[in-house]
Amino acid sequence: MTELELLGPRAHGEPCGRAVLKAVAEDFQVDEVLDIPLSGDGEHLWLWVEKRGLNTEEAARRLARAAGVPVKMISYAGLKDRQALTRQWFSLHLPGKSDPDLTAAEDDSLRILERNRHRRKLQRGAHSANGFTLRLTELQADRERLEARLKAIVAQGVPNYFGTQRFGHDGGNVFDARGFAERGKLPEHRNMRSRLLSAARSYVFNQVLARRVAEGTWNRAQVGDLLAFTDSRSFFPAGEAECADPRLAALDLHPTGPLWGEGDSPAANQPGEMERSVQHSEMALCQWLASADMAHERRILRLPIPGLTWHYPAPDILQLEFVLPAGCFATVVVRELIDLVPAGQTESPCAY
Repeated sequence: MTELELLGPRAHGEPCGRAVLKAVAEDFQVDEVLDIPLSGDGEHLWLWVEKRGLNTEEAARRLARAAGVPVKMISYAGLKDRQALTRQWFSLHLPGKSDPDLTAAEDDSLRILERNRHRRKLQRGAHSANGFTLRLTELQADRERLEARLKAIVAQGVPNYFGTQRFGHDGGNVFDARGFAERGKLPEHRNMRSRLLSAARSYVFNQVLARRVAEGTWNRAQVGDLLAFTDSRSFFPAGEAECADPRLAALDLHPTGPLWGEGDSPAANQPGEMERSVQHSEMALCQWLASADMAHERRILRLPIPGLTWHYPAPDILQLEFVLPAGCFATVVVRELIDLVPAGQTESPCAY
């Protein structure tokens, strides 16, 4: 499956040029944003870790070996990419134990930057956001168009697609999910089950968003929509008054799309009809998601990027800095700017 099939059309027009992302790890930097004050005591050792050339699970296994504990005693908030320079928190459950010597875990690919104790373990999804610093090299672009596009993205946001990494190589996770859905089965292995359910749910959401982008309604509310604030999981129905709420224009409030689960879409009118049309087209996946006892949730269709900044360290390099809510993908920002020349895998889903 192509990127267009897995995501959908661009909202801001054709790319302004092309560039390489991730010629080296420093070209893609991610800093986890975790707003949790640490108590300084307790049976959980929290570590602020910088890694490169390692994914999060590999780093967790290395920390477990060095600490002499089972890997199940290691917790982290989100999955971060292997081919990047990333900084994120881990916690080690060490009841009745002193801080272990973790020297064996450290080398050029992993450094422990900070240590602290806390009374609770780090939960999945505990981070509020991820900060990105991206360096696009070998840039070939119309600078005037690119500047105008960057300003438009700040003013309007981008479609909040799930990135291609959610779906595996060439959409393999979607194919696998369809296979299980058609058989009415769930994978026995927990990690595979989670990965395929997530891919199926994300694919259905992207199909709805793609239709909204195509008709130009991804960034405006319609009567019958369900609205949500940027950092909220709760939502409420849109009537005529809600569609005129000034917080929509301020990019604080957004229309949402379905994260499919049990029951029908609660959207009404035209938005509800569109979501039911996608449900009909992907009936096997939607029924499979419902059978897995997943609750129907919502995700904002529009991703605001108010703090986006950029500069050119060299004539052929564009550096971007921005913060995205947890579960959102940096590459969906980049695809609204330029085409990426392949330089390895570009992003892991920072979704948990």
